[in-house]
Amino acid sequence: MERRSQQIELNPNNKQATLMSKHAGYARVAYNFALSSFKVGLDNDEWRTYVDIKREFNAVKYDKFHWCSQLSQNASKNAIHNLGDAVSRWKKGQNSFPTYKKRSDRISYQADNGTGTVEVHKNRIKLPKIGWVRMREELRFKGTISKVVVSKCNNRWFVSILIDCDISNFNHQPPLFDEKHPIGIDVGINTLATCSNGDTYDNPRPLKRYERKLARANRCVSRKIKGSQNWQKAKAVLSGVHYRIACIREDAHHQATIRIVRKASAIGIETLNISGLLKNRKLAKALSDSALSRFLTMLKYKADRRGIPITEADQFFASSKTCSSCGHKKVDLTLSNRQYHCSKCGLHIDRDLNAALNLCPV
Repeated sequence: MERRSQQIELNPNNKQATLMSKHAGYARVAYNFALSSFKVGLDNDEWRTYVDIKREFNAVKYDKFHWCSQLSQNASKNAIHNLGDAVSRWKKGQNSFPTYKKRSDRISYQADNGTGTVEVHKNRIKLPKIGWVRMREELRFKGTISKVVVSKCNNRWFVSILIDCDISNFNHQPPLFDEKHPIGIDVGINTLATCSNGDTYDNPRPLKRYERKLARANRCVSRKIKGSQNWQKAKAVLSGVHYRIACIREDAHHQATIRIVRKASAIGIETLNISGLLKNRKLAKALSDSALSRFLTMLKYKADRRGIPITEADQFFASSKTCSSCGHKKVDLTLSNRQYHCSKCGLHIDRDLNAALNLCPV
């Protein structure tokens, strides 16, 4: 059995959107109640598990939050369970101590309870206490639904579905290329990816494209009175610009990675120290806009699903300075030199293509 997840945009009516907002608020209230109860227990030298906190919440929820009787109790139960997971990770030193959730934080809640309360039929999903909600597309995988999370982003509702399914039931797209060869990939800022077979994938640089629009939206927010209706409208416009930038970047990464893995029998990539590269003030903004680390992560999991081996070069391997023909290393090569000219064998080649050839697995 394999686990696959898919995020699908929902198309709810006004009543359904209002109910989903109420469920998300209910989950936030339950999480904050559980965190307060856990803190009280720590002050009294008492370690309260999420089971104890859930029992305490169930005893008072209809008195303190009488409106919750019309909502699905899965939202509160899963929120308290999530706090238990966060506390367990904090105890192991994996993350910091949990904090309270605010109204301005990510709006989401877990809709299922693990007993088949959520159903999917074609392009519709049945959520507890909400009913059948239309989806923008159908679910690609077939299997048992193990987790369903409903979230809101940029005034749009999404559902993330985690499925336990048999790998033989995956609806793979047919292979586009019969002949597959080993491919070396050099990532960069000007060009997102340069492959050893000569293919190049452009970097859209969405932050650079929308920089003026983003600055204008930020100025509009700063000129409004915080909390006013005009401030809320300006903030929604700013959120829309950020969402547009993220979507353009993600689409470019998906388009490039899926084309690469469909042509490759083996892949060679470089090991990048992204945190170290971001310390360069002149390149930090462009590197963040390119999101190279996410591109390589996406490439790895897509290659792993198809059984394509990935070879990662050493972090200090000079792929750009080494000649792909004779192996001579050109020490004085700078970032401004976009063409590689070998003084030993006379090779004249594009700098990124030379690096991709050096990274290509044998």
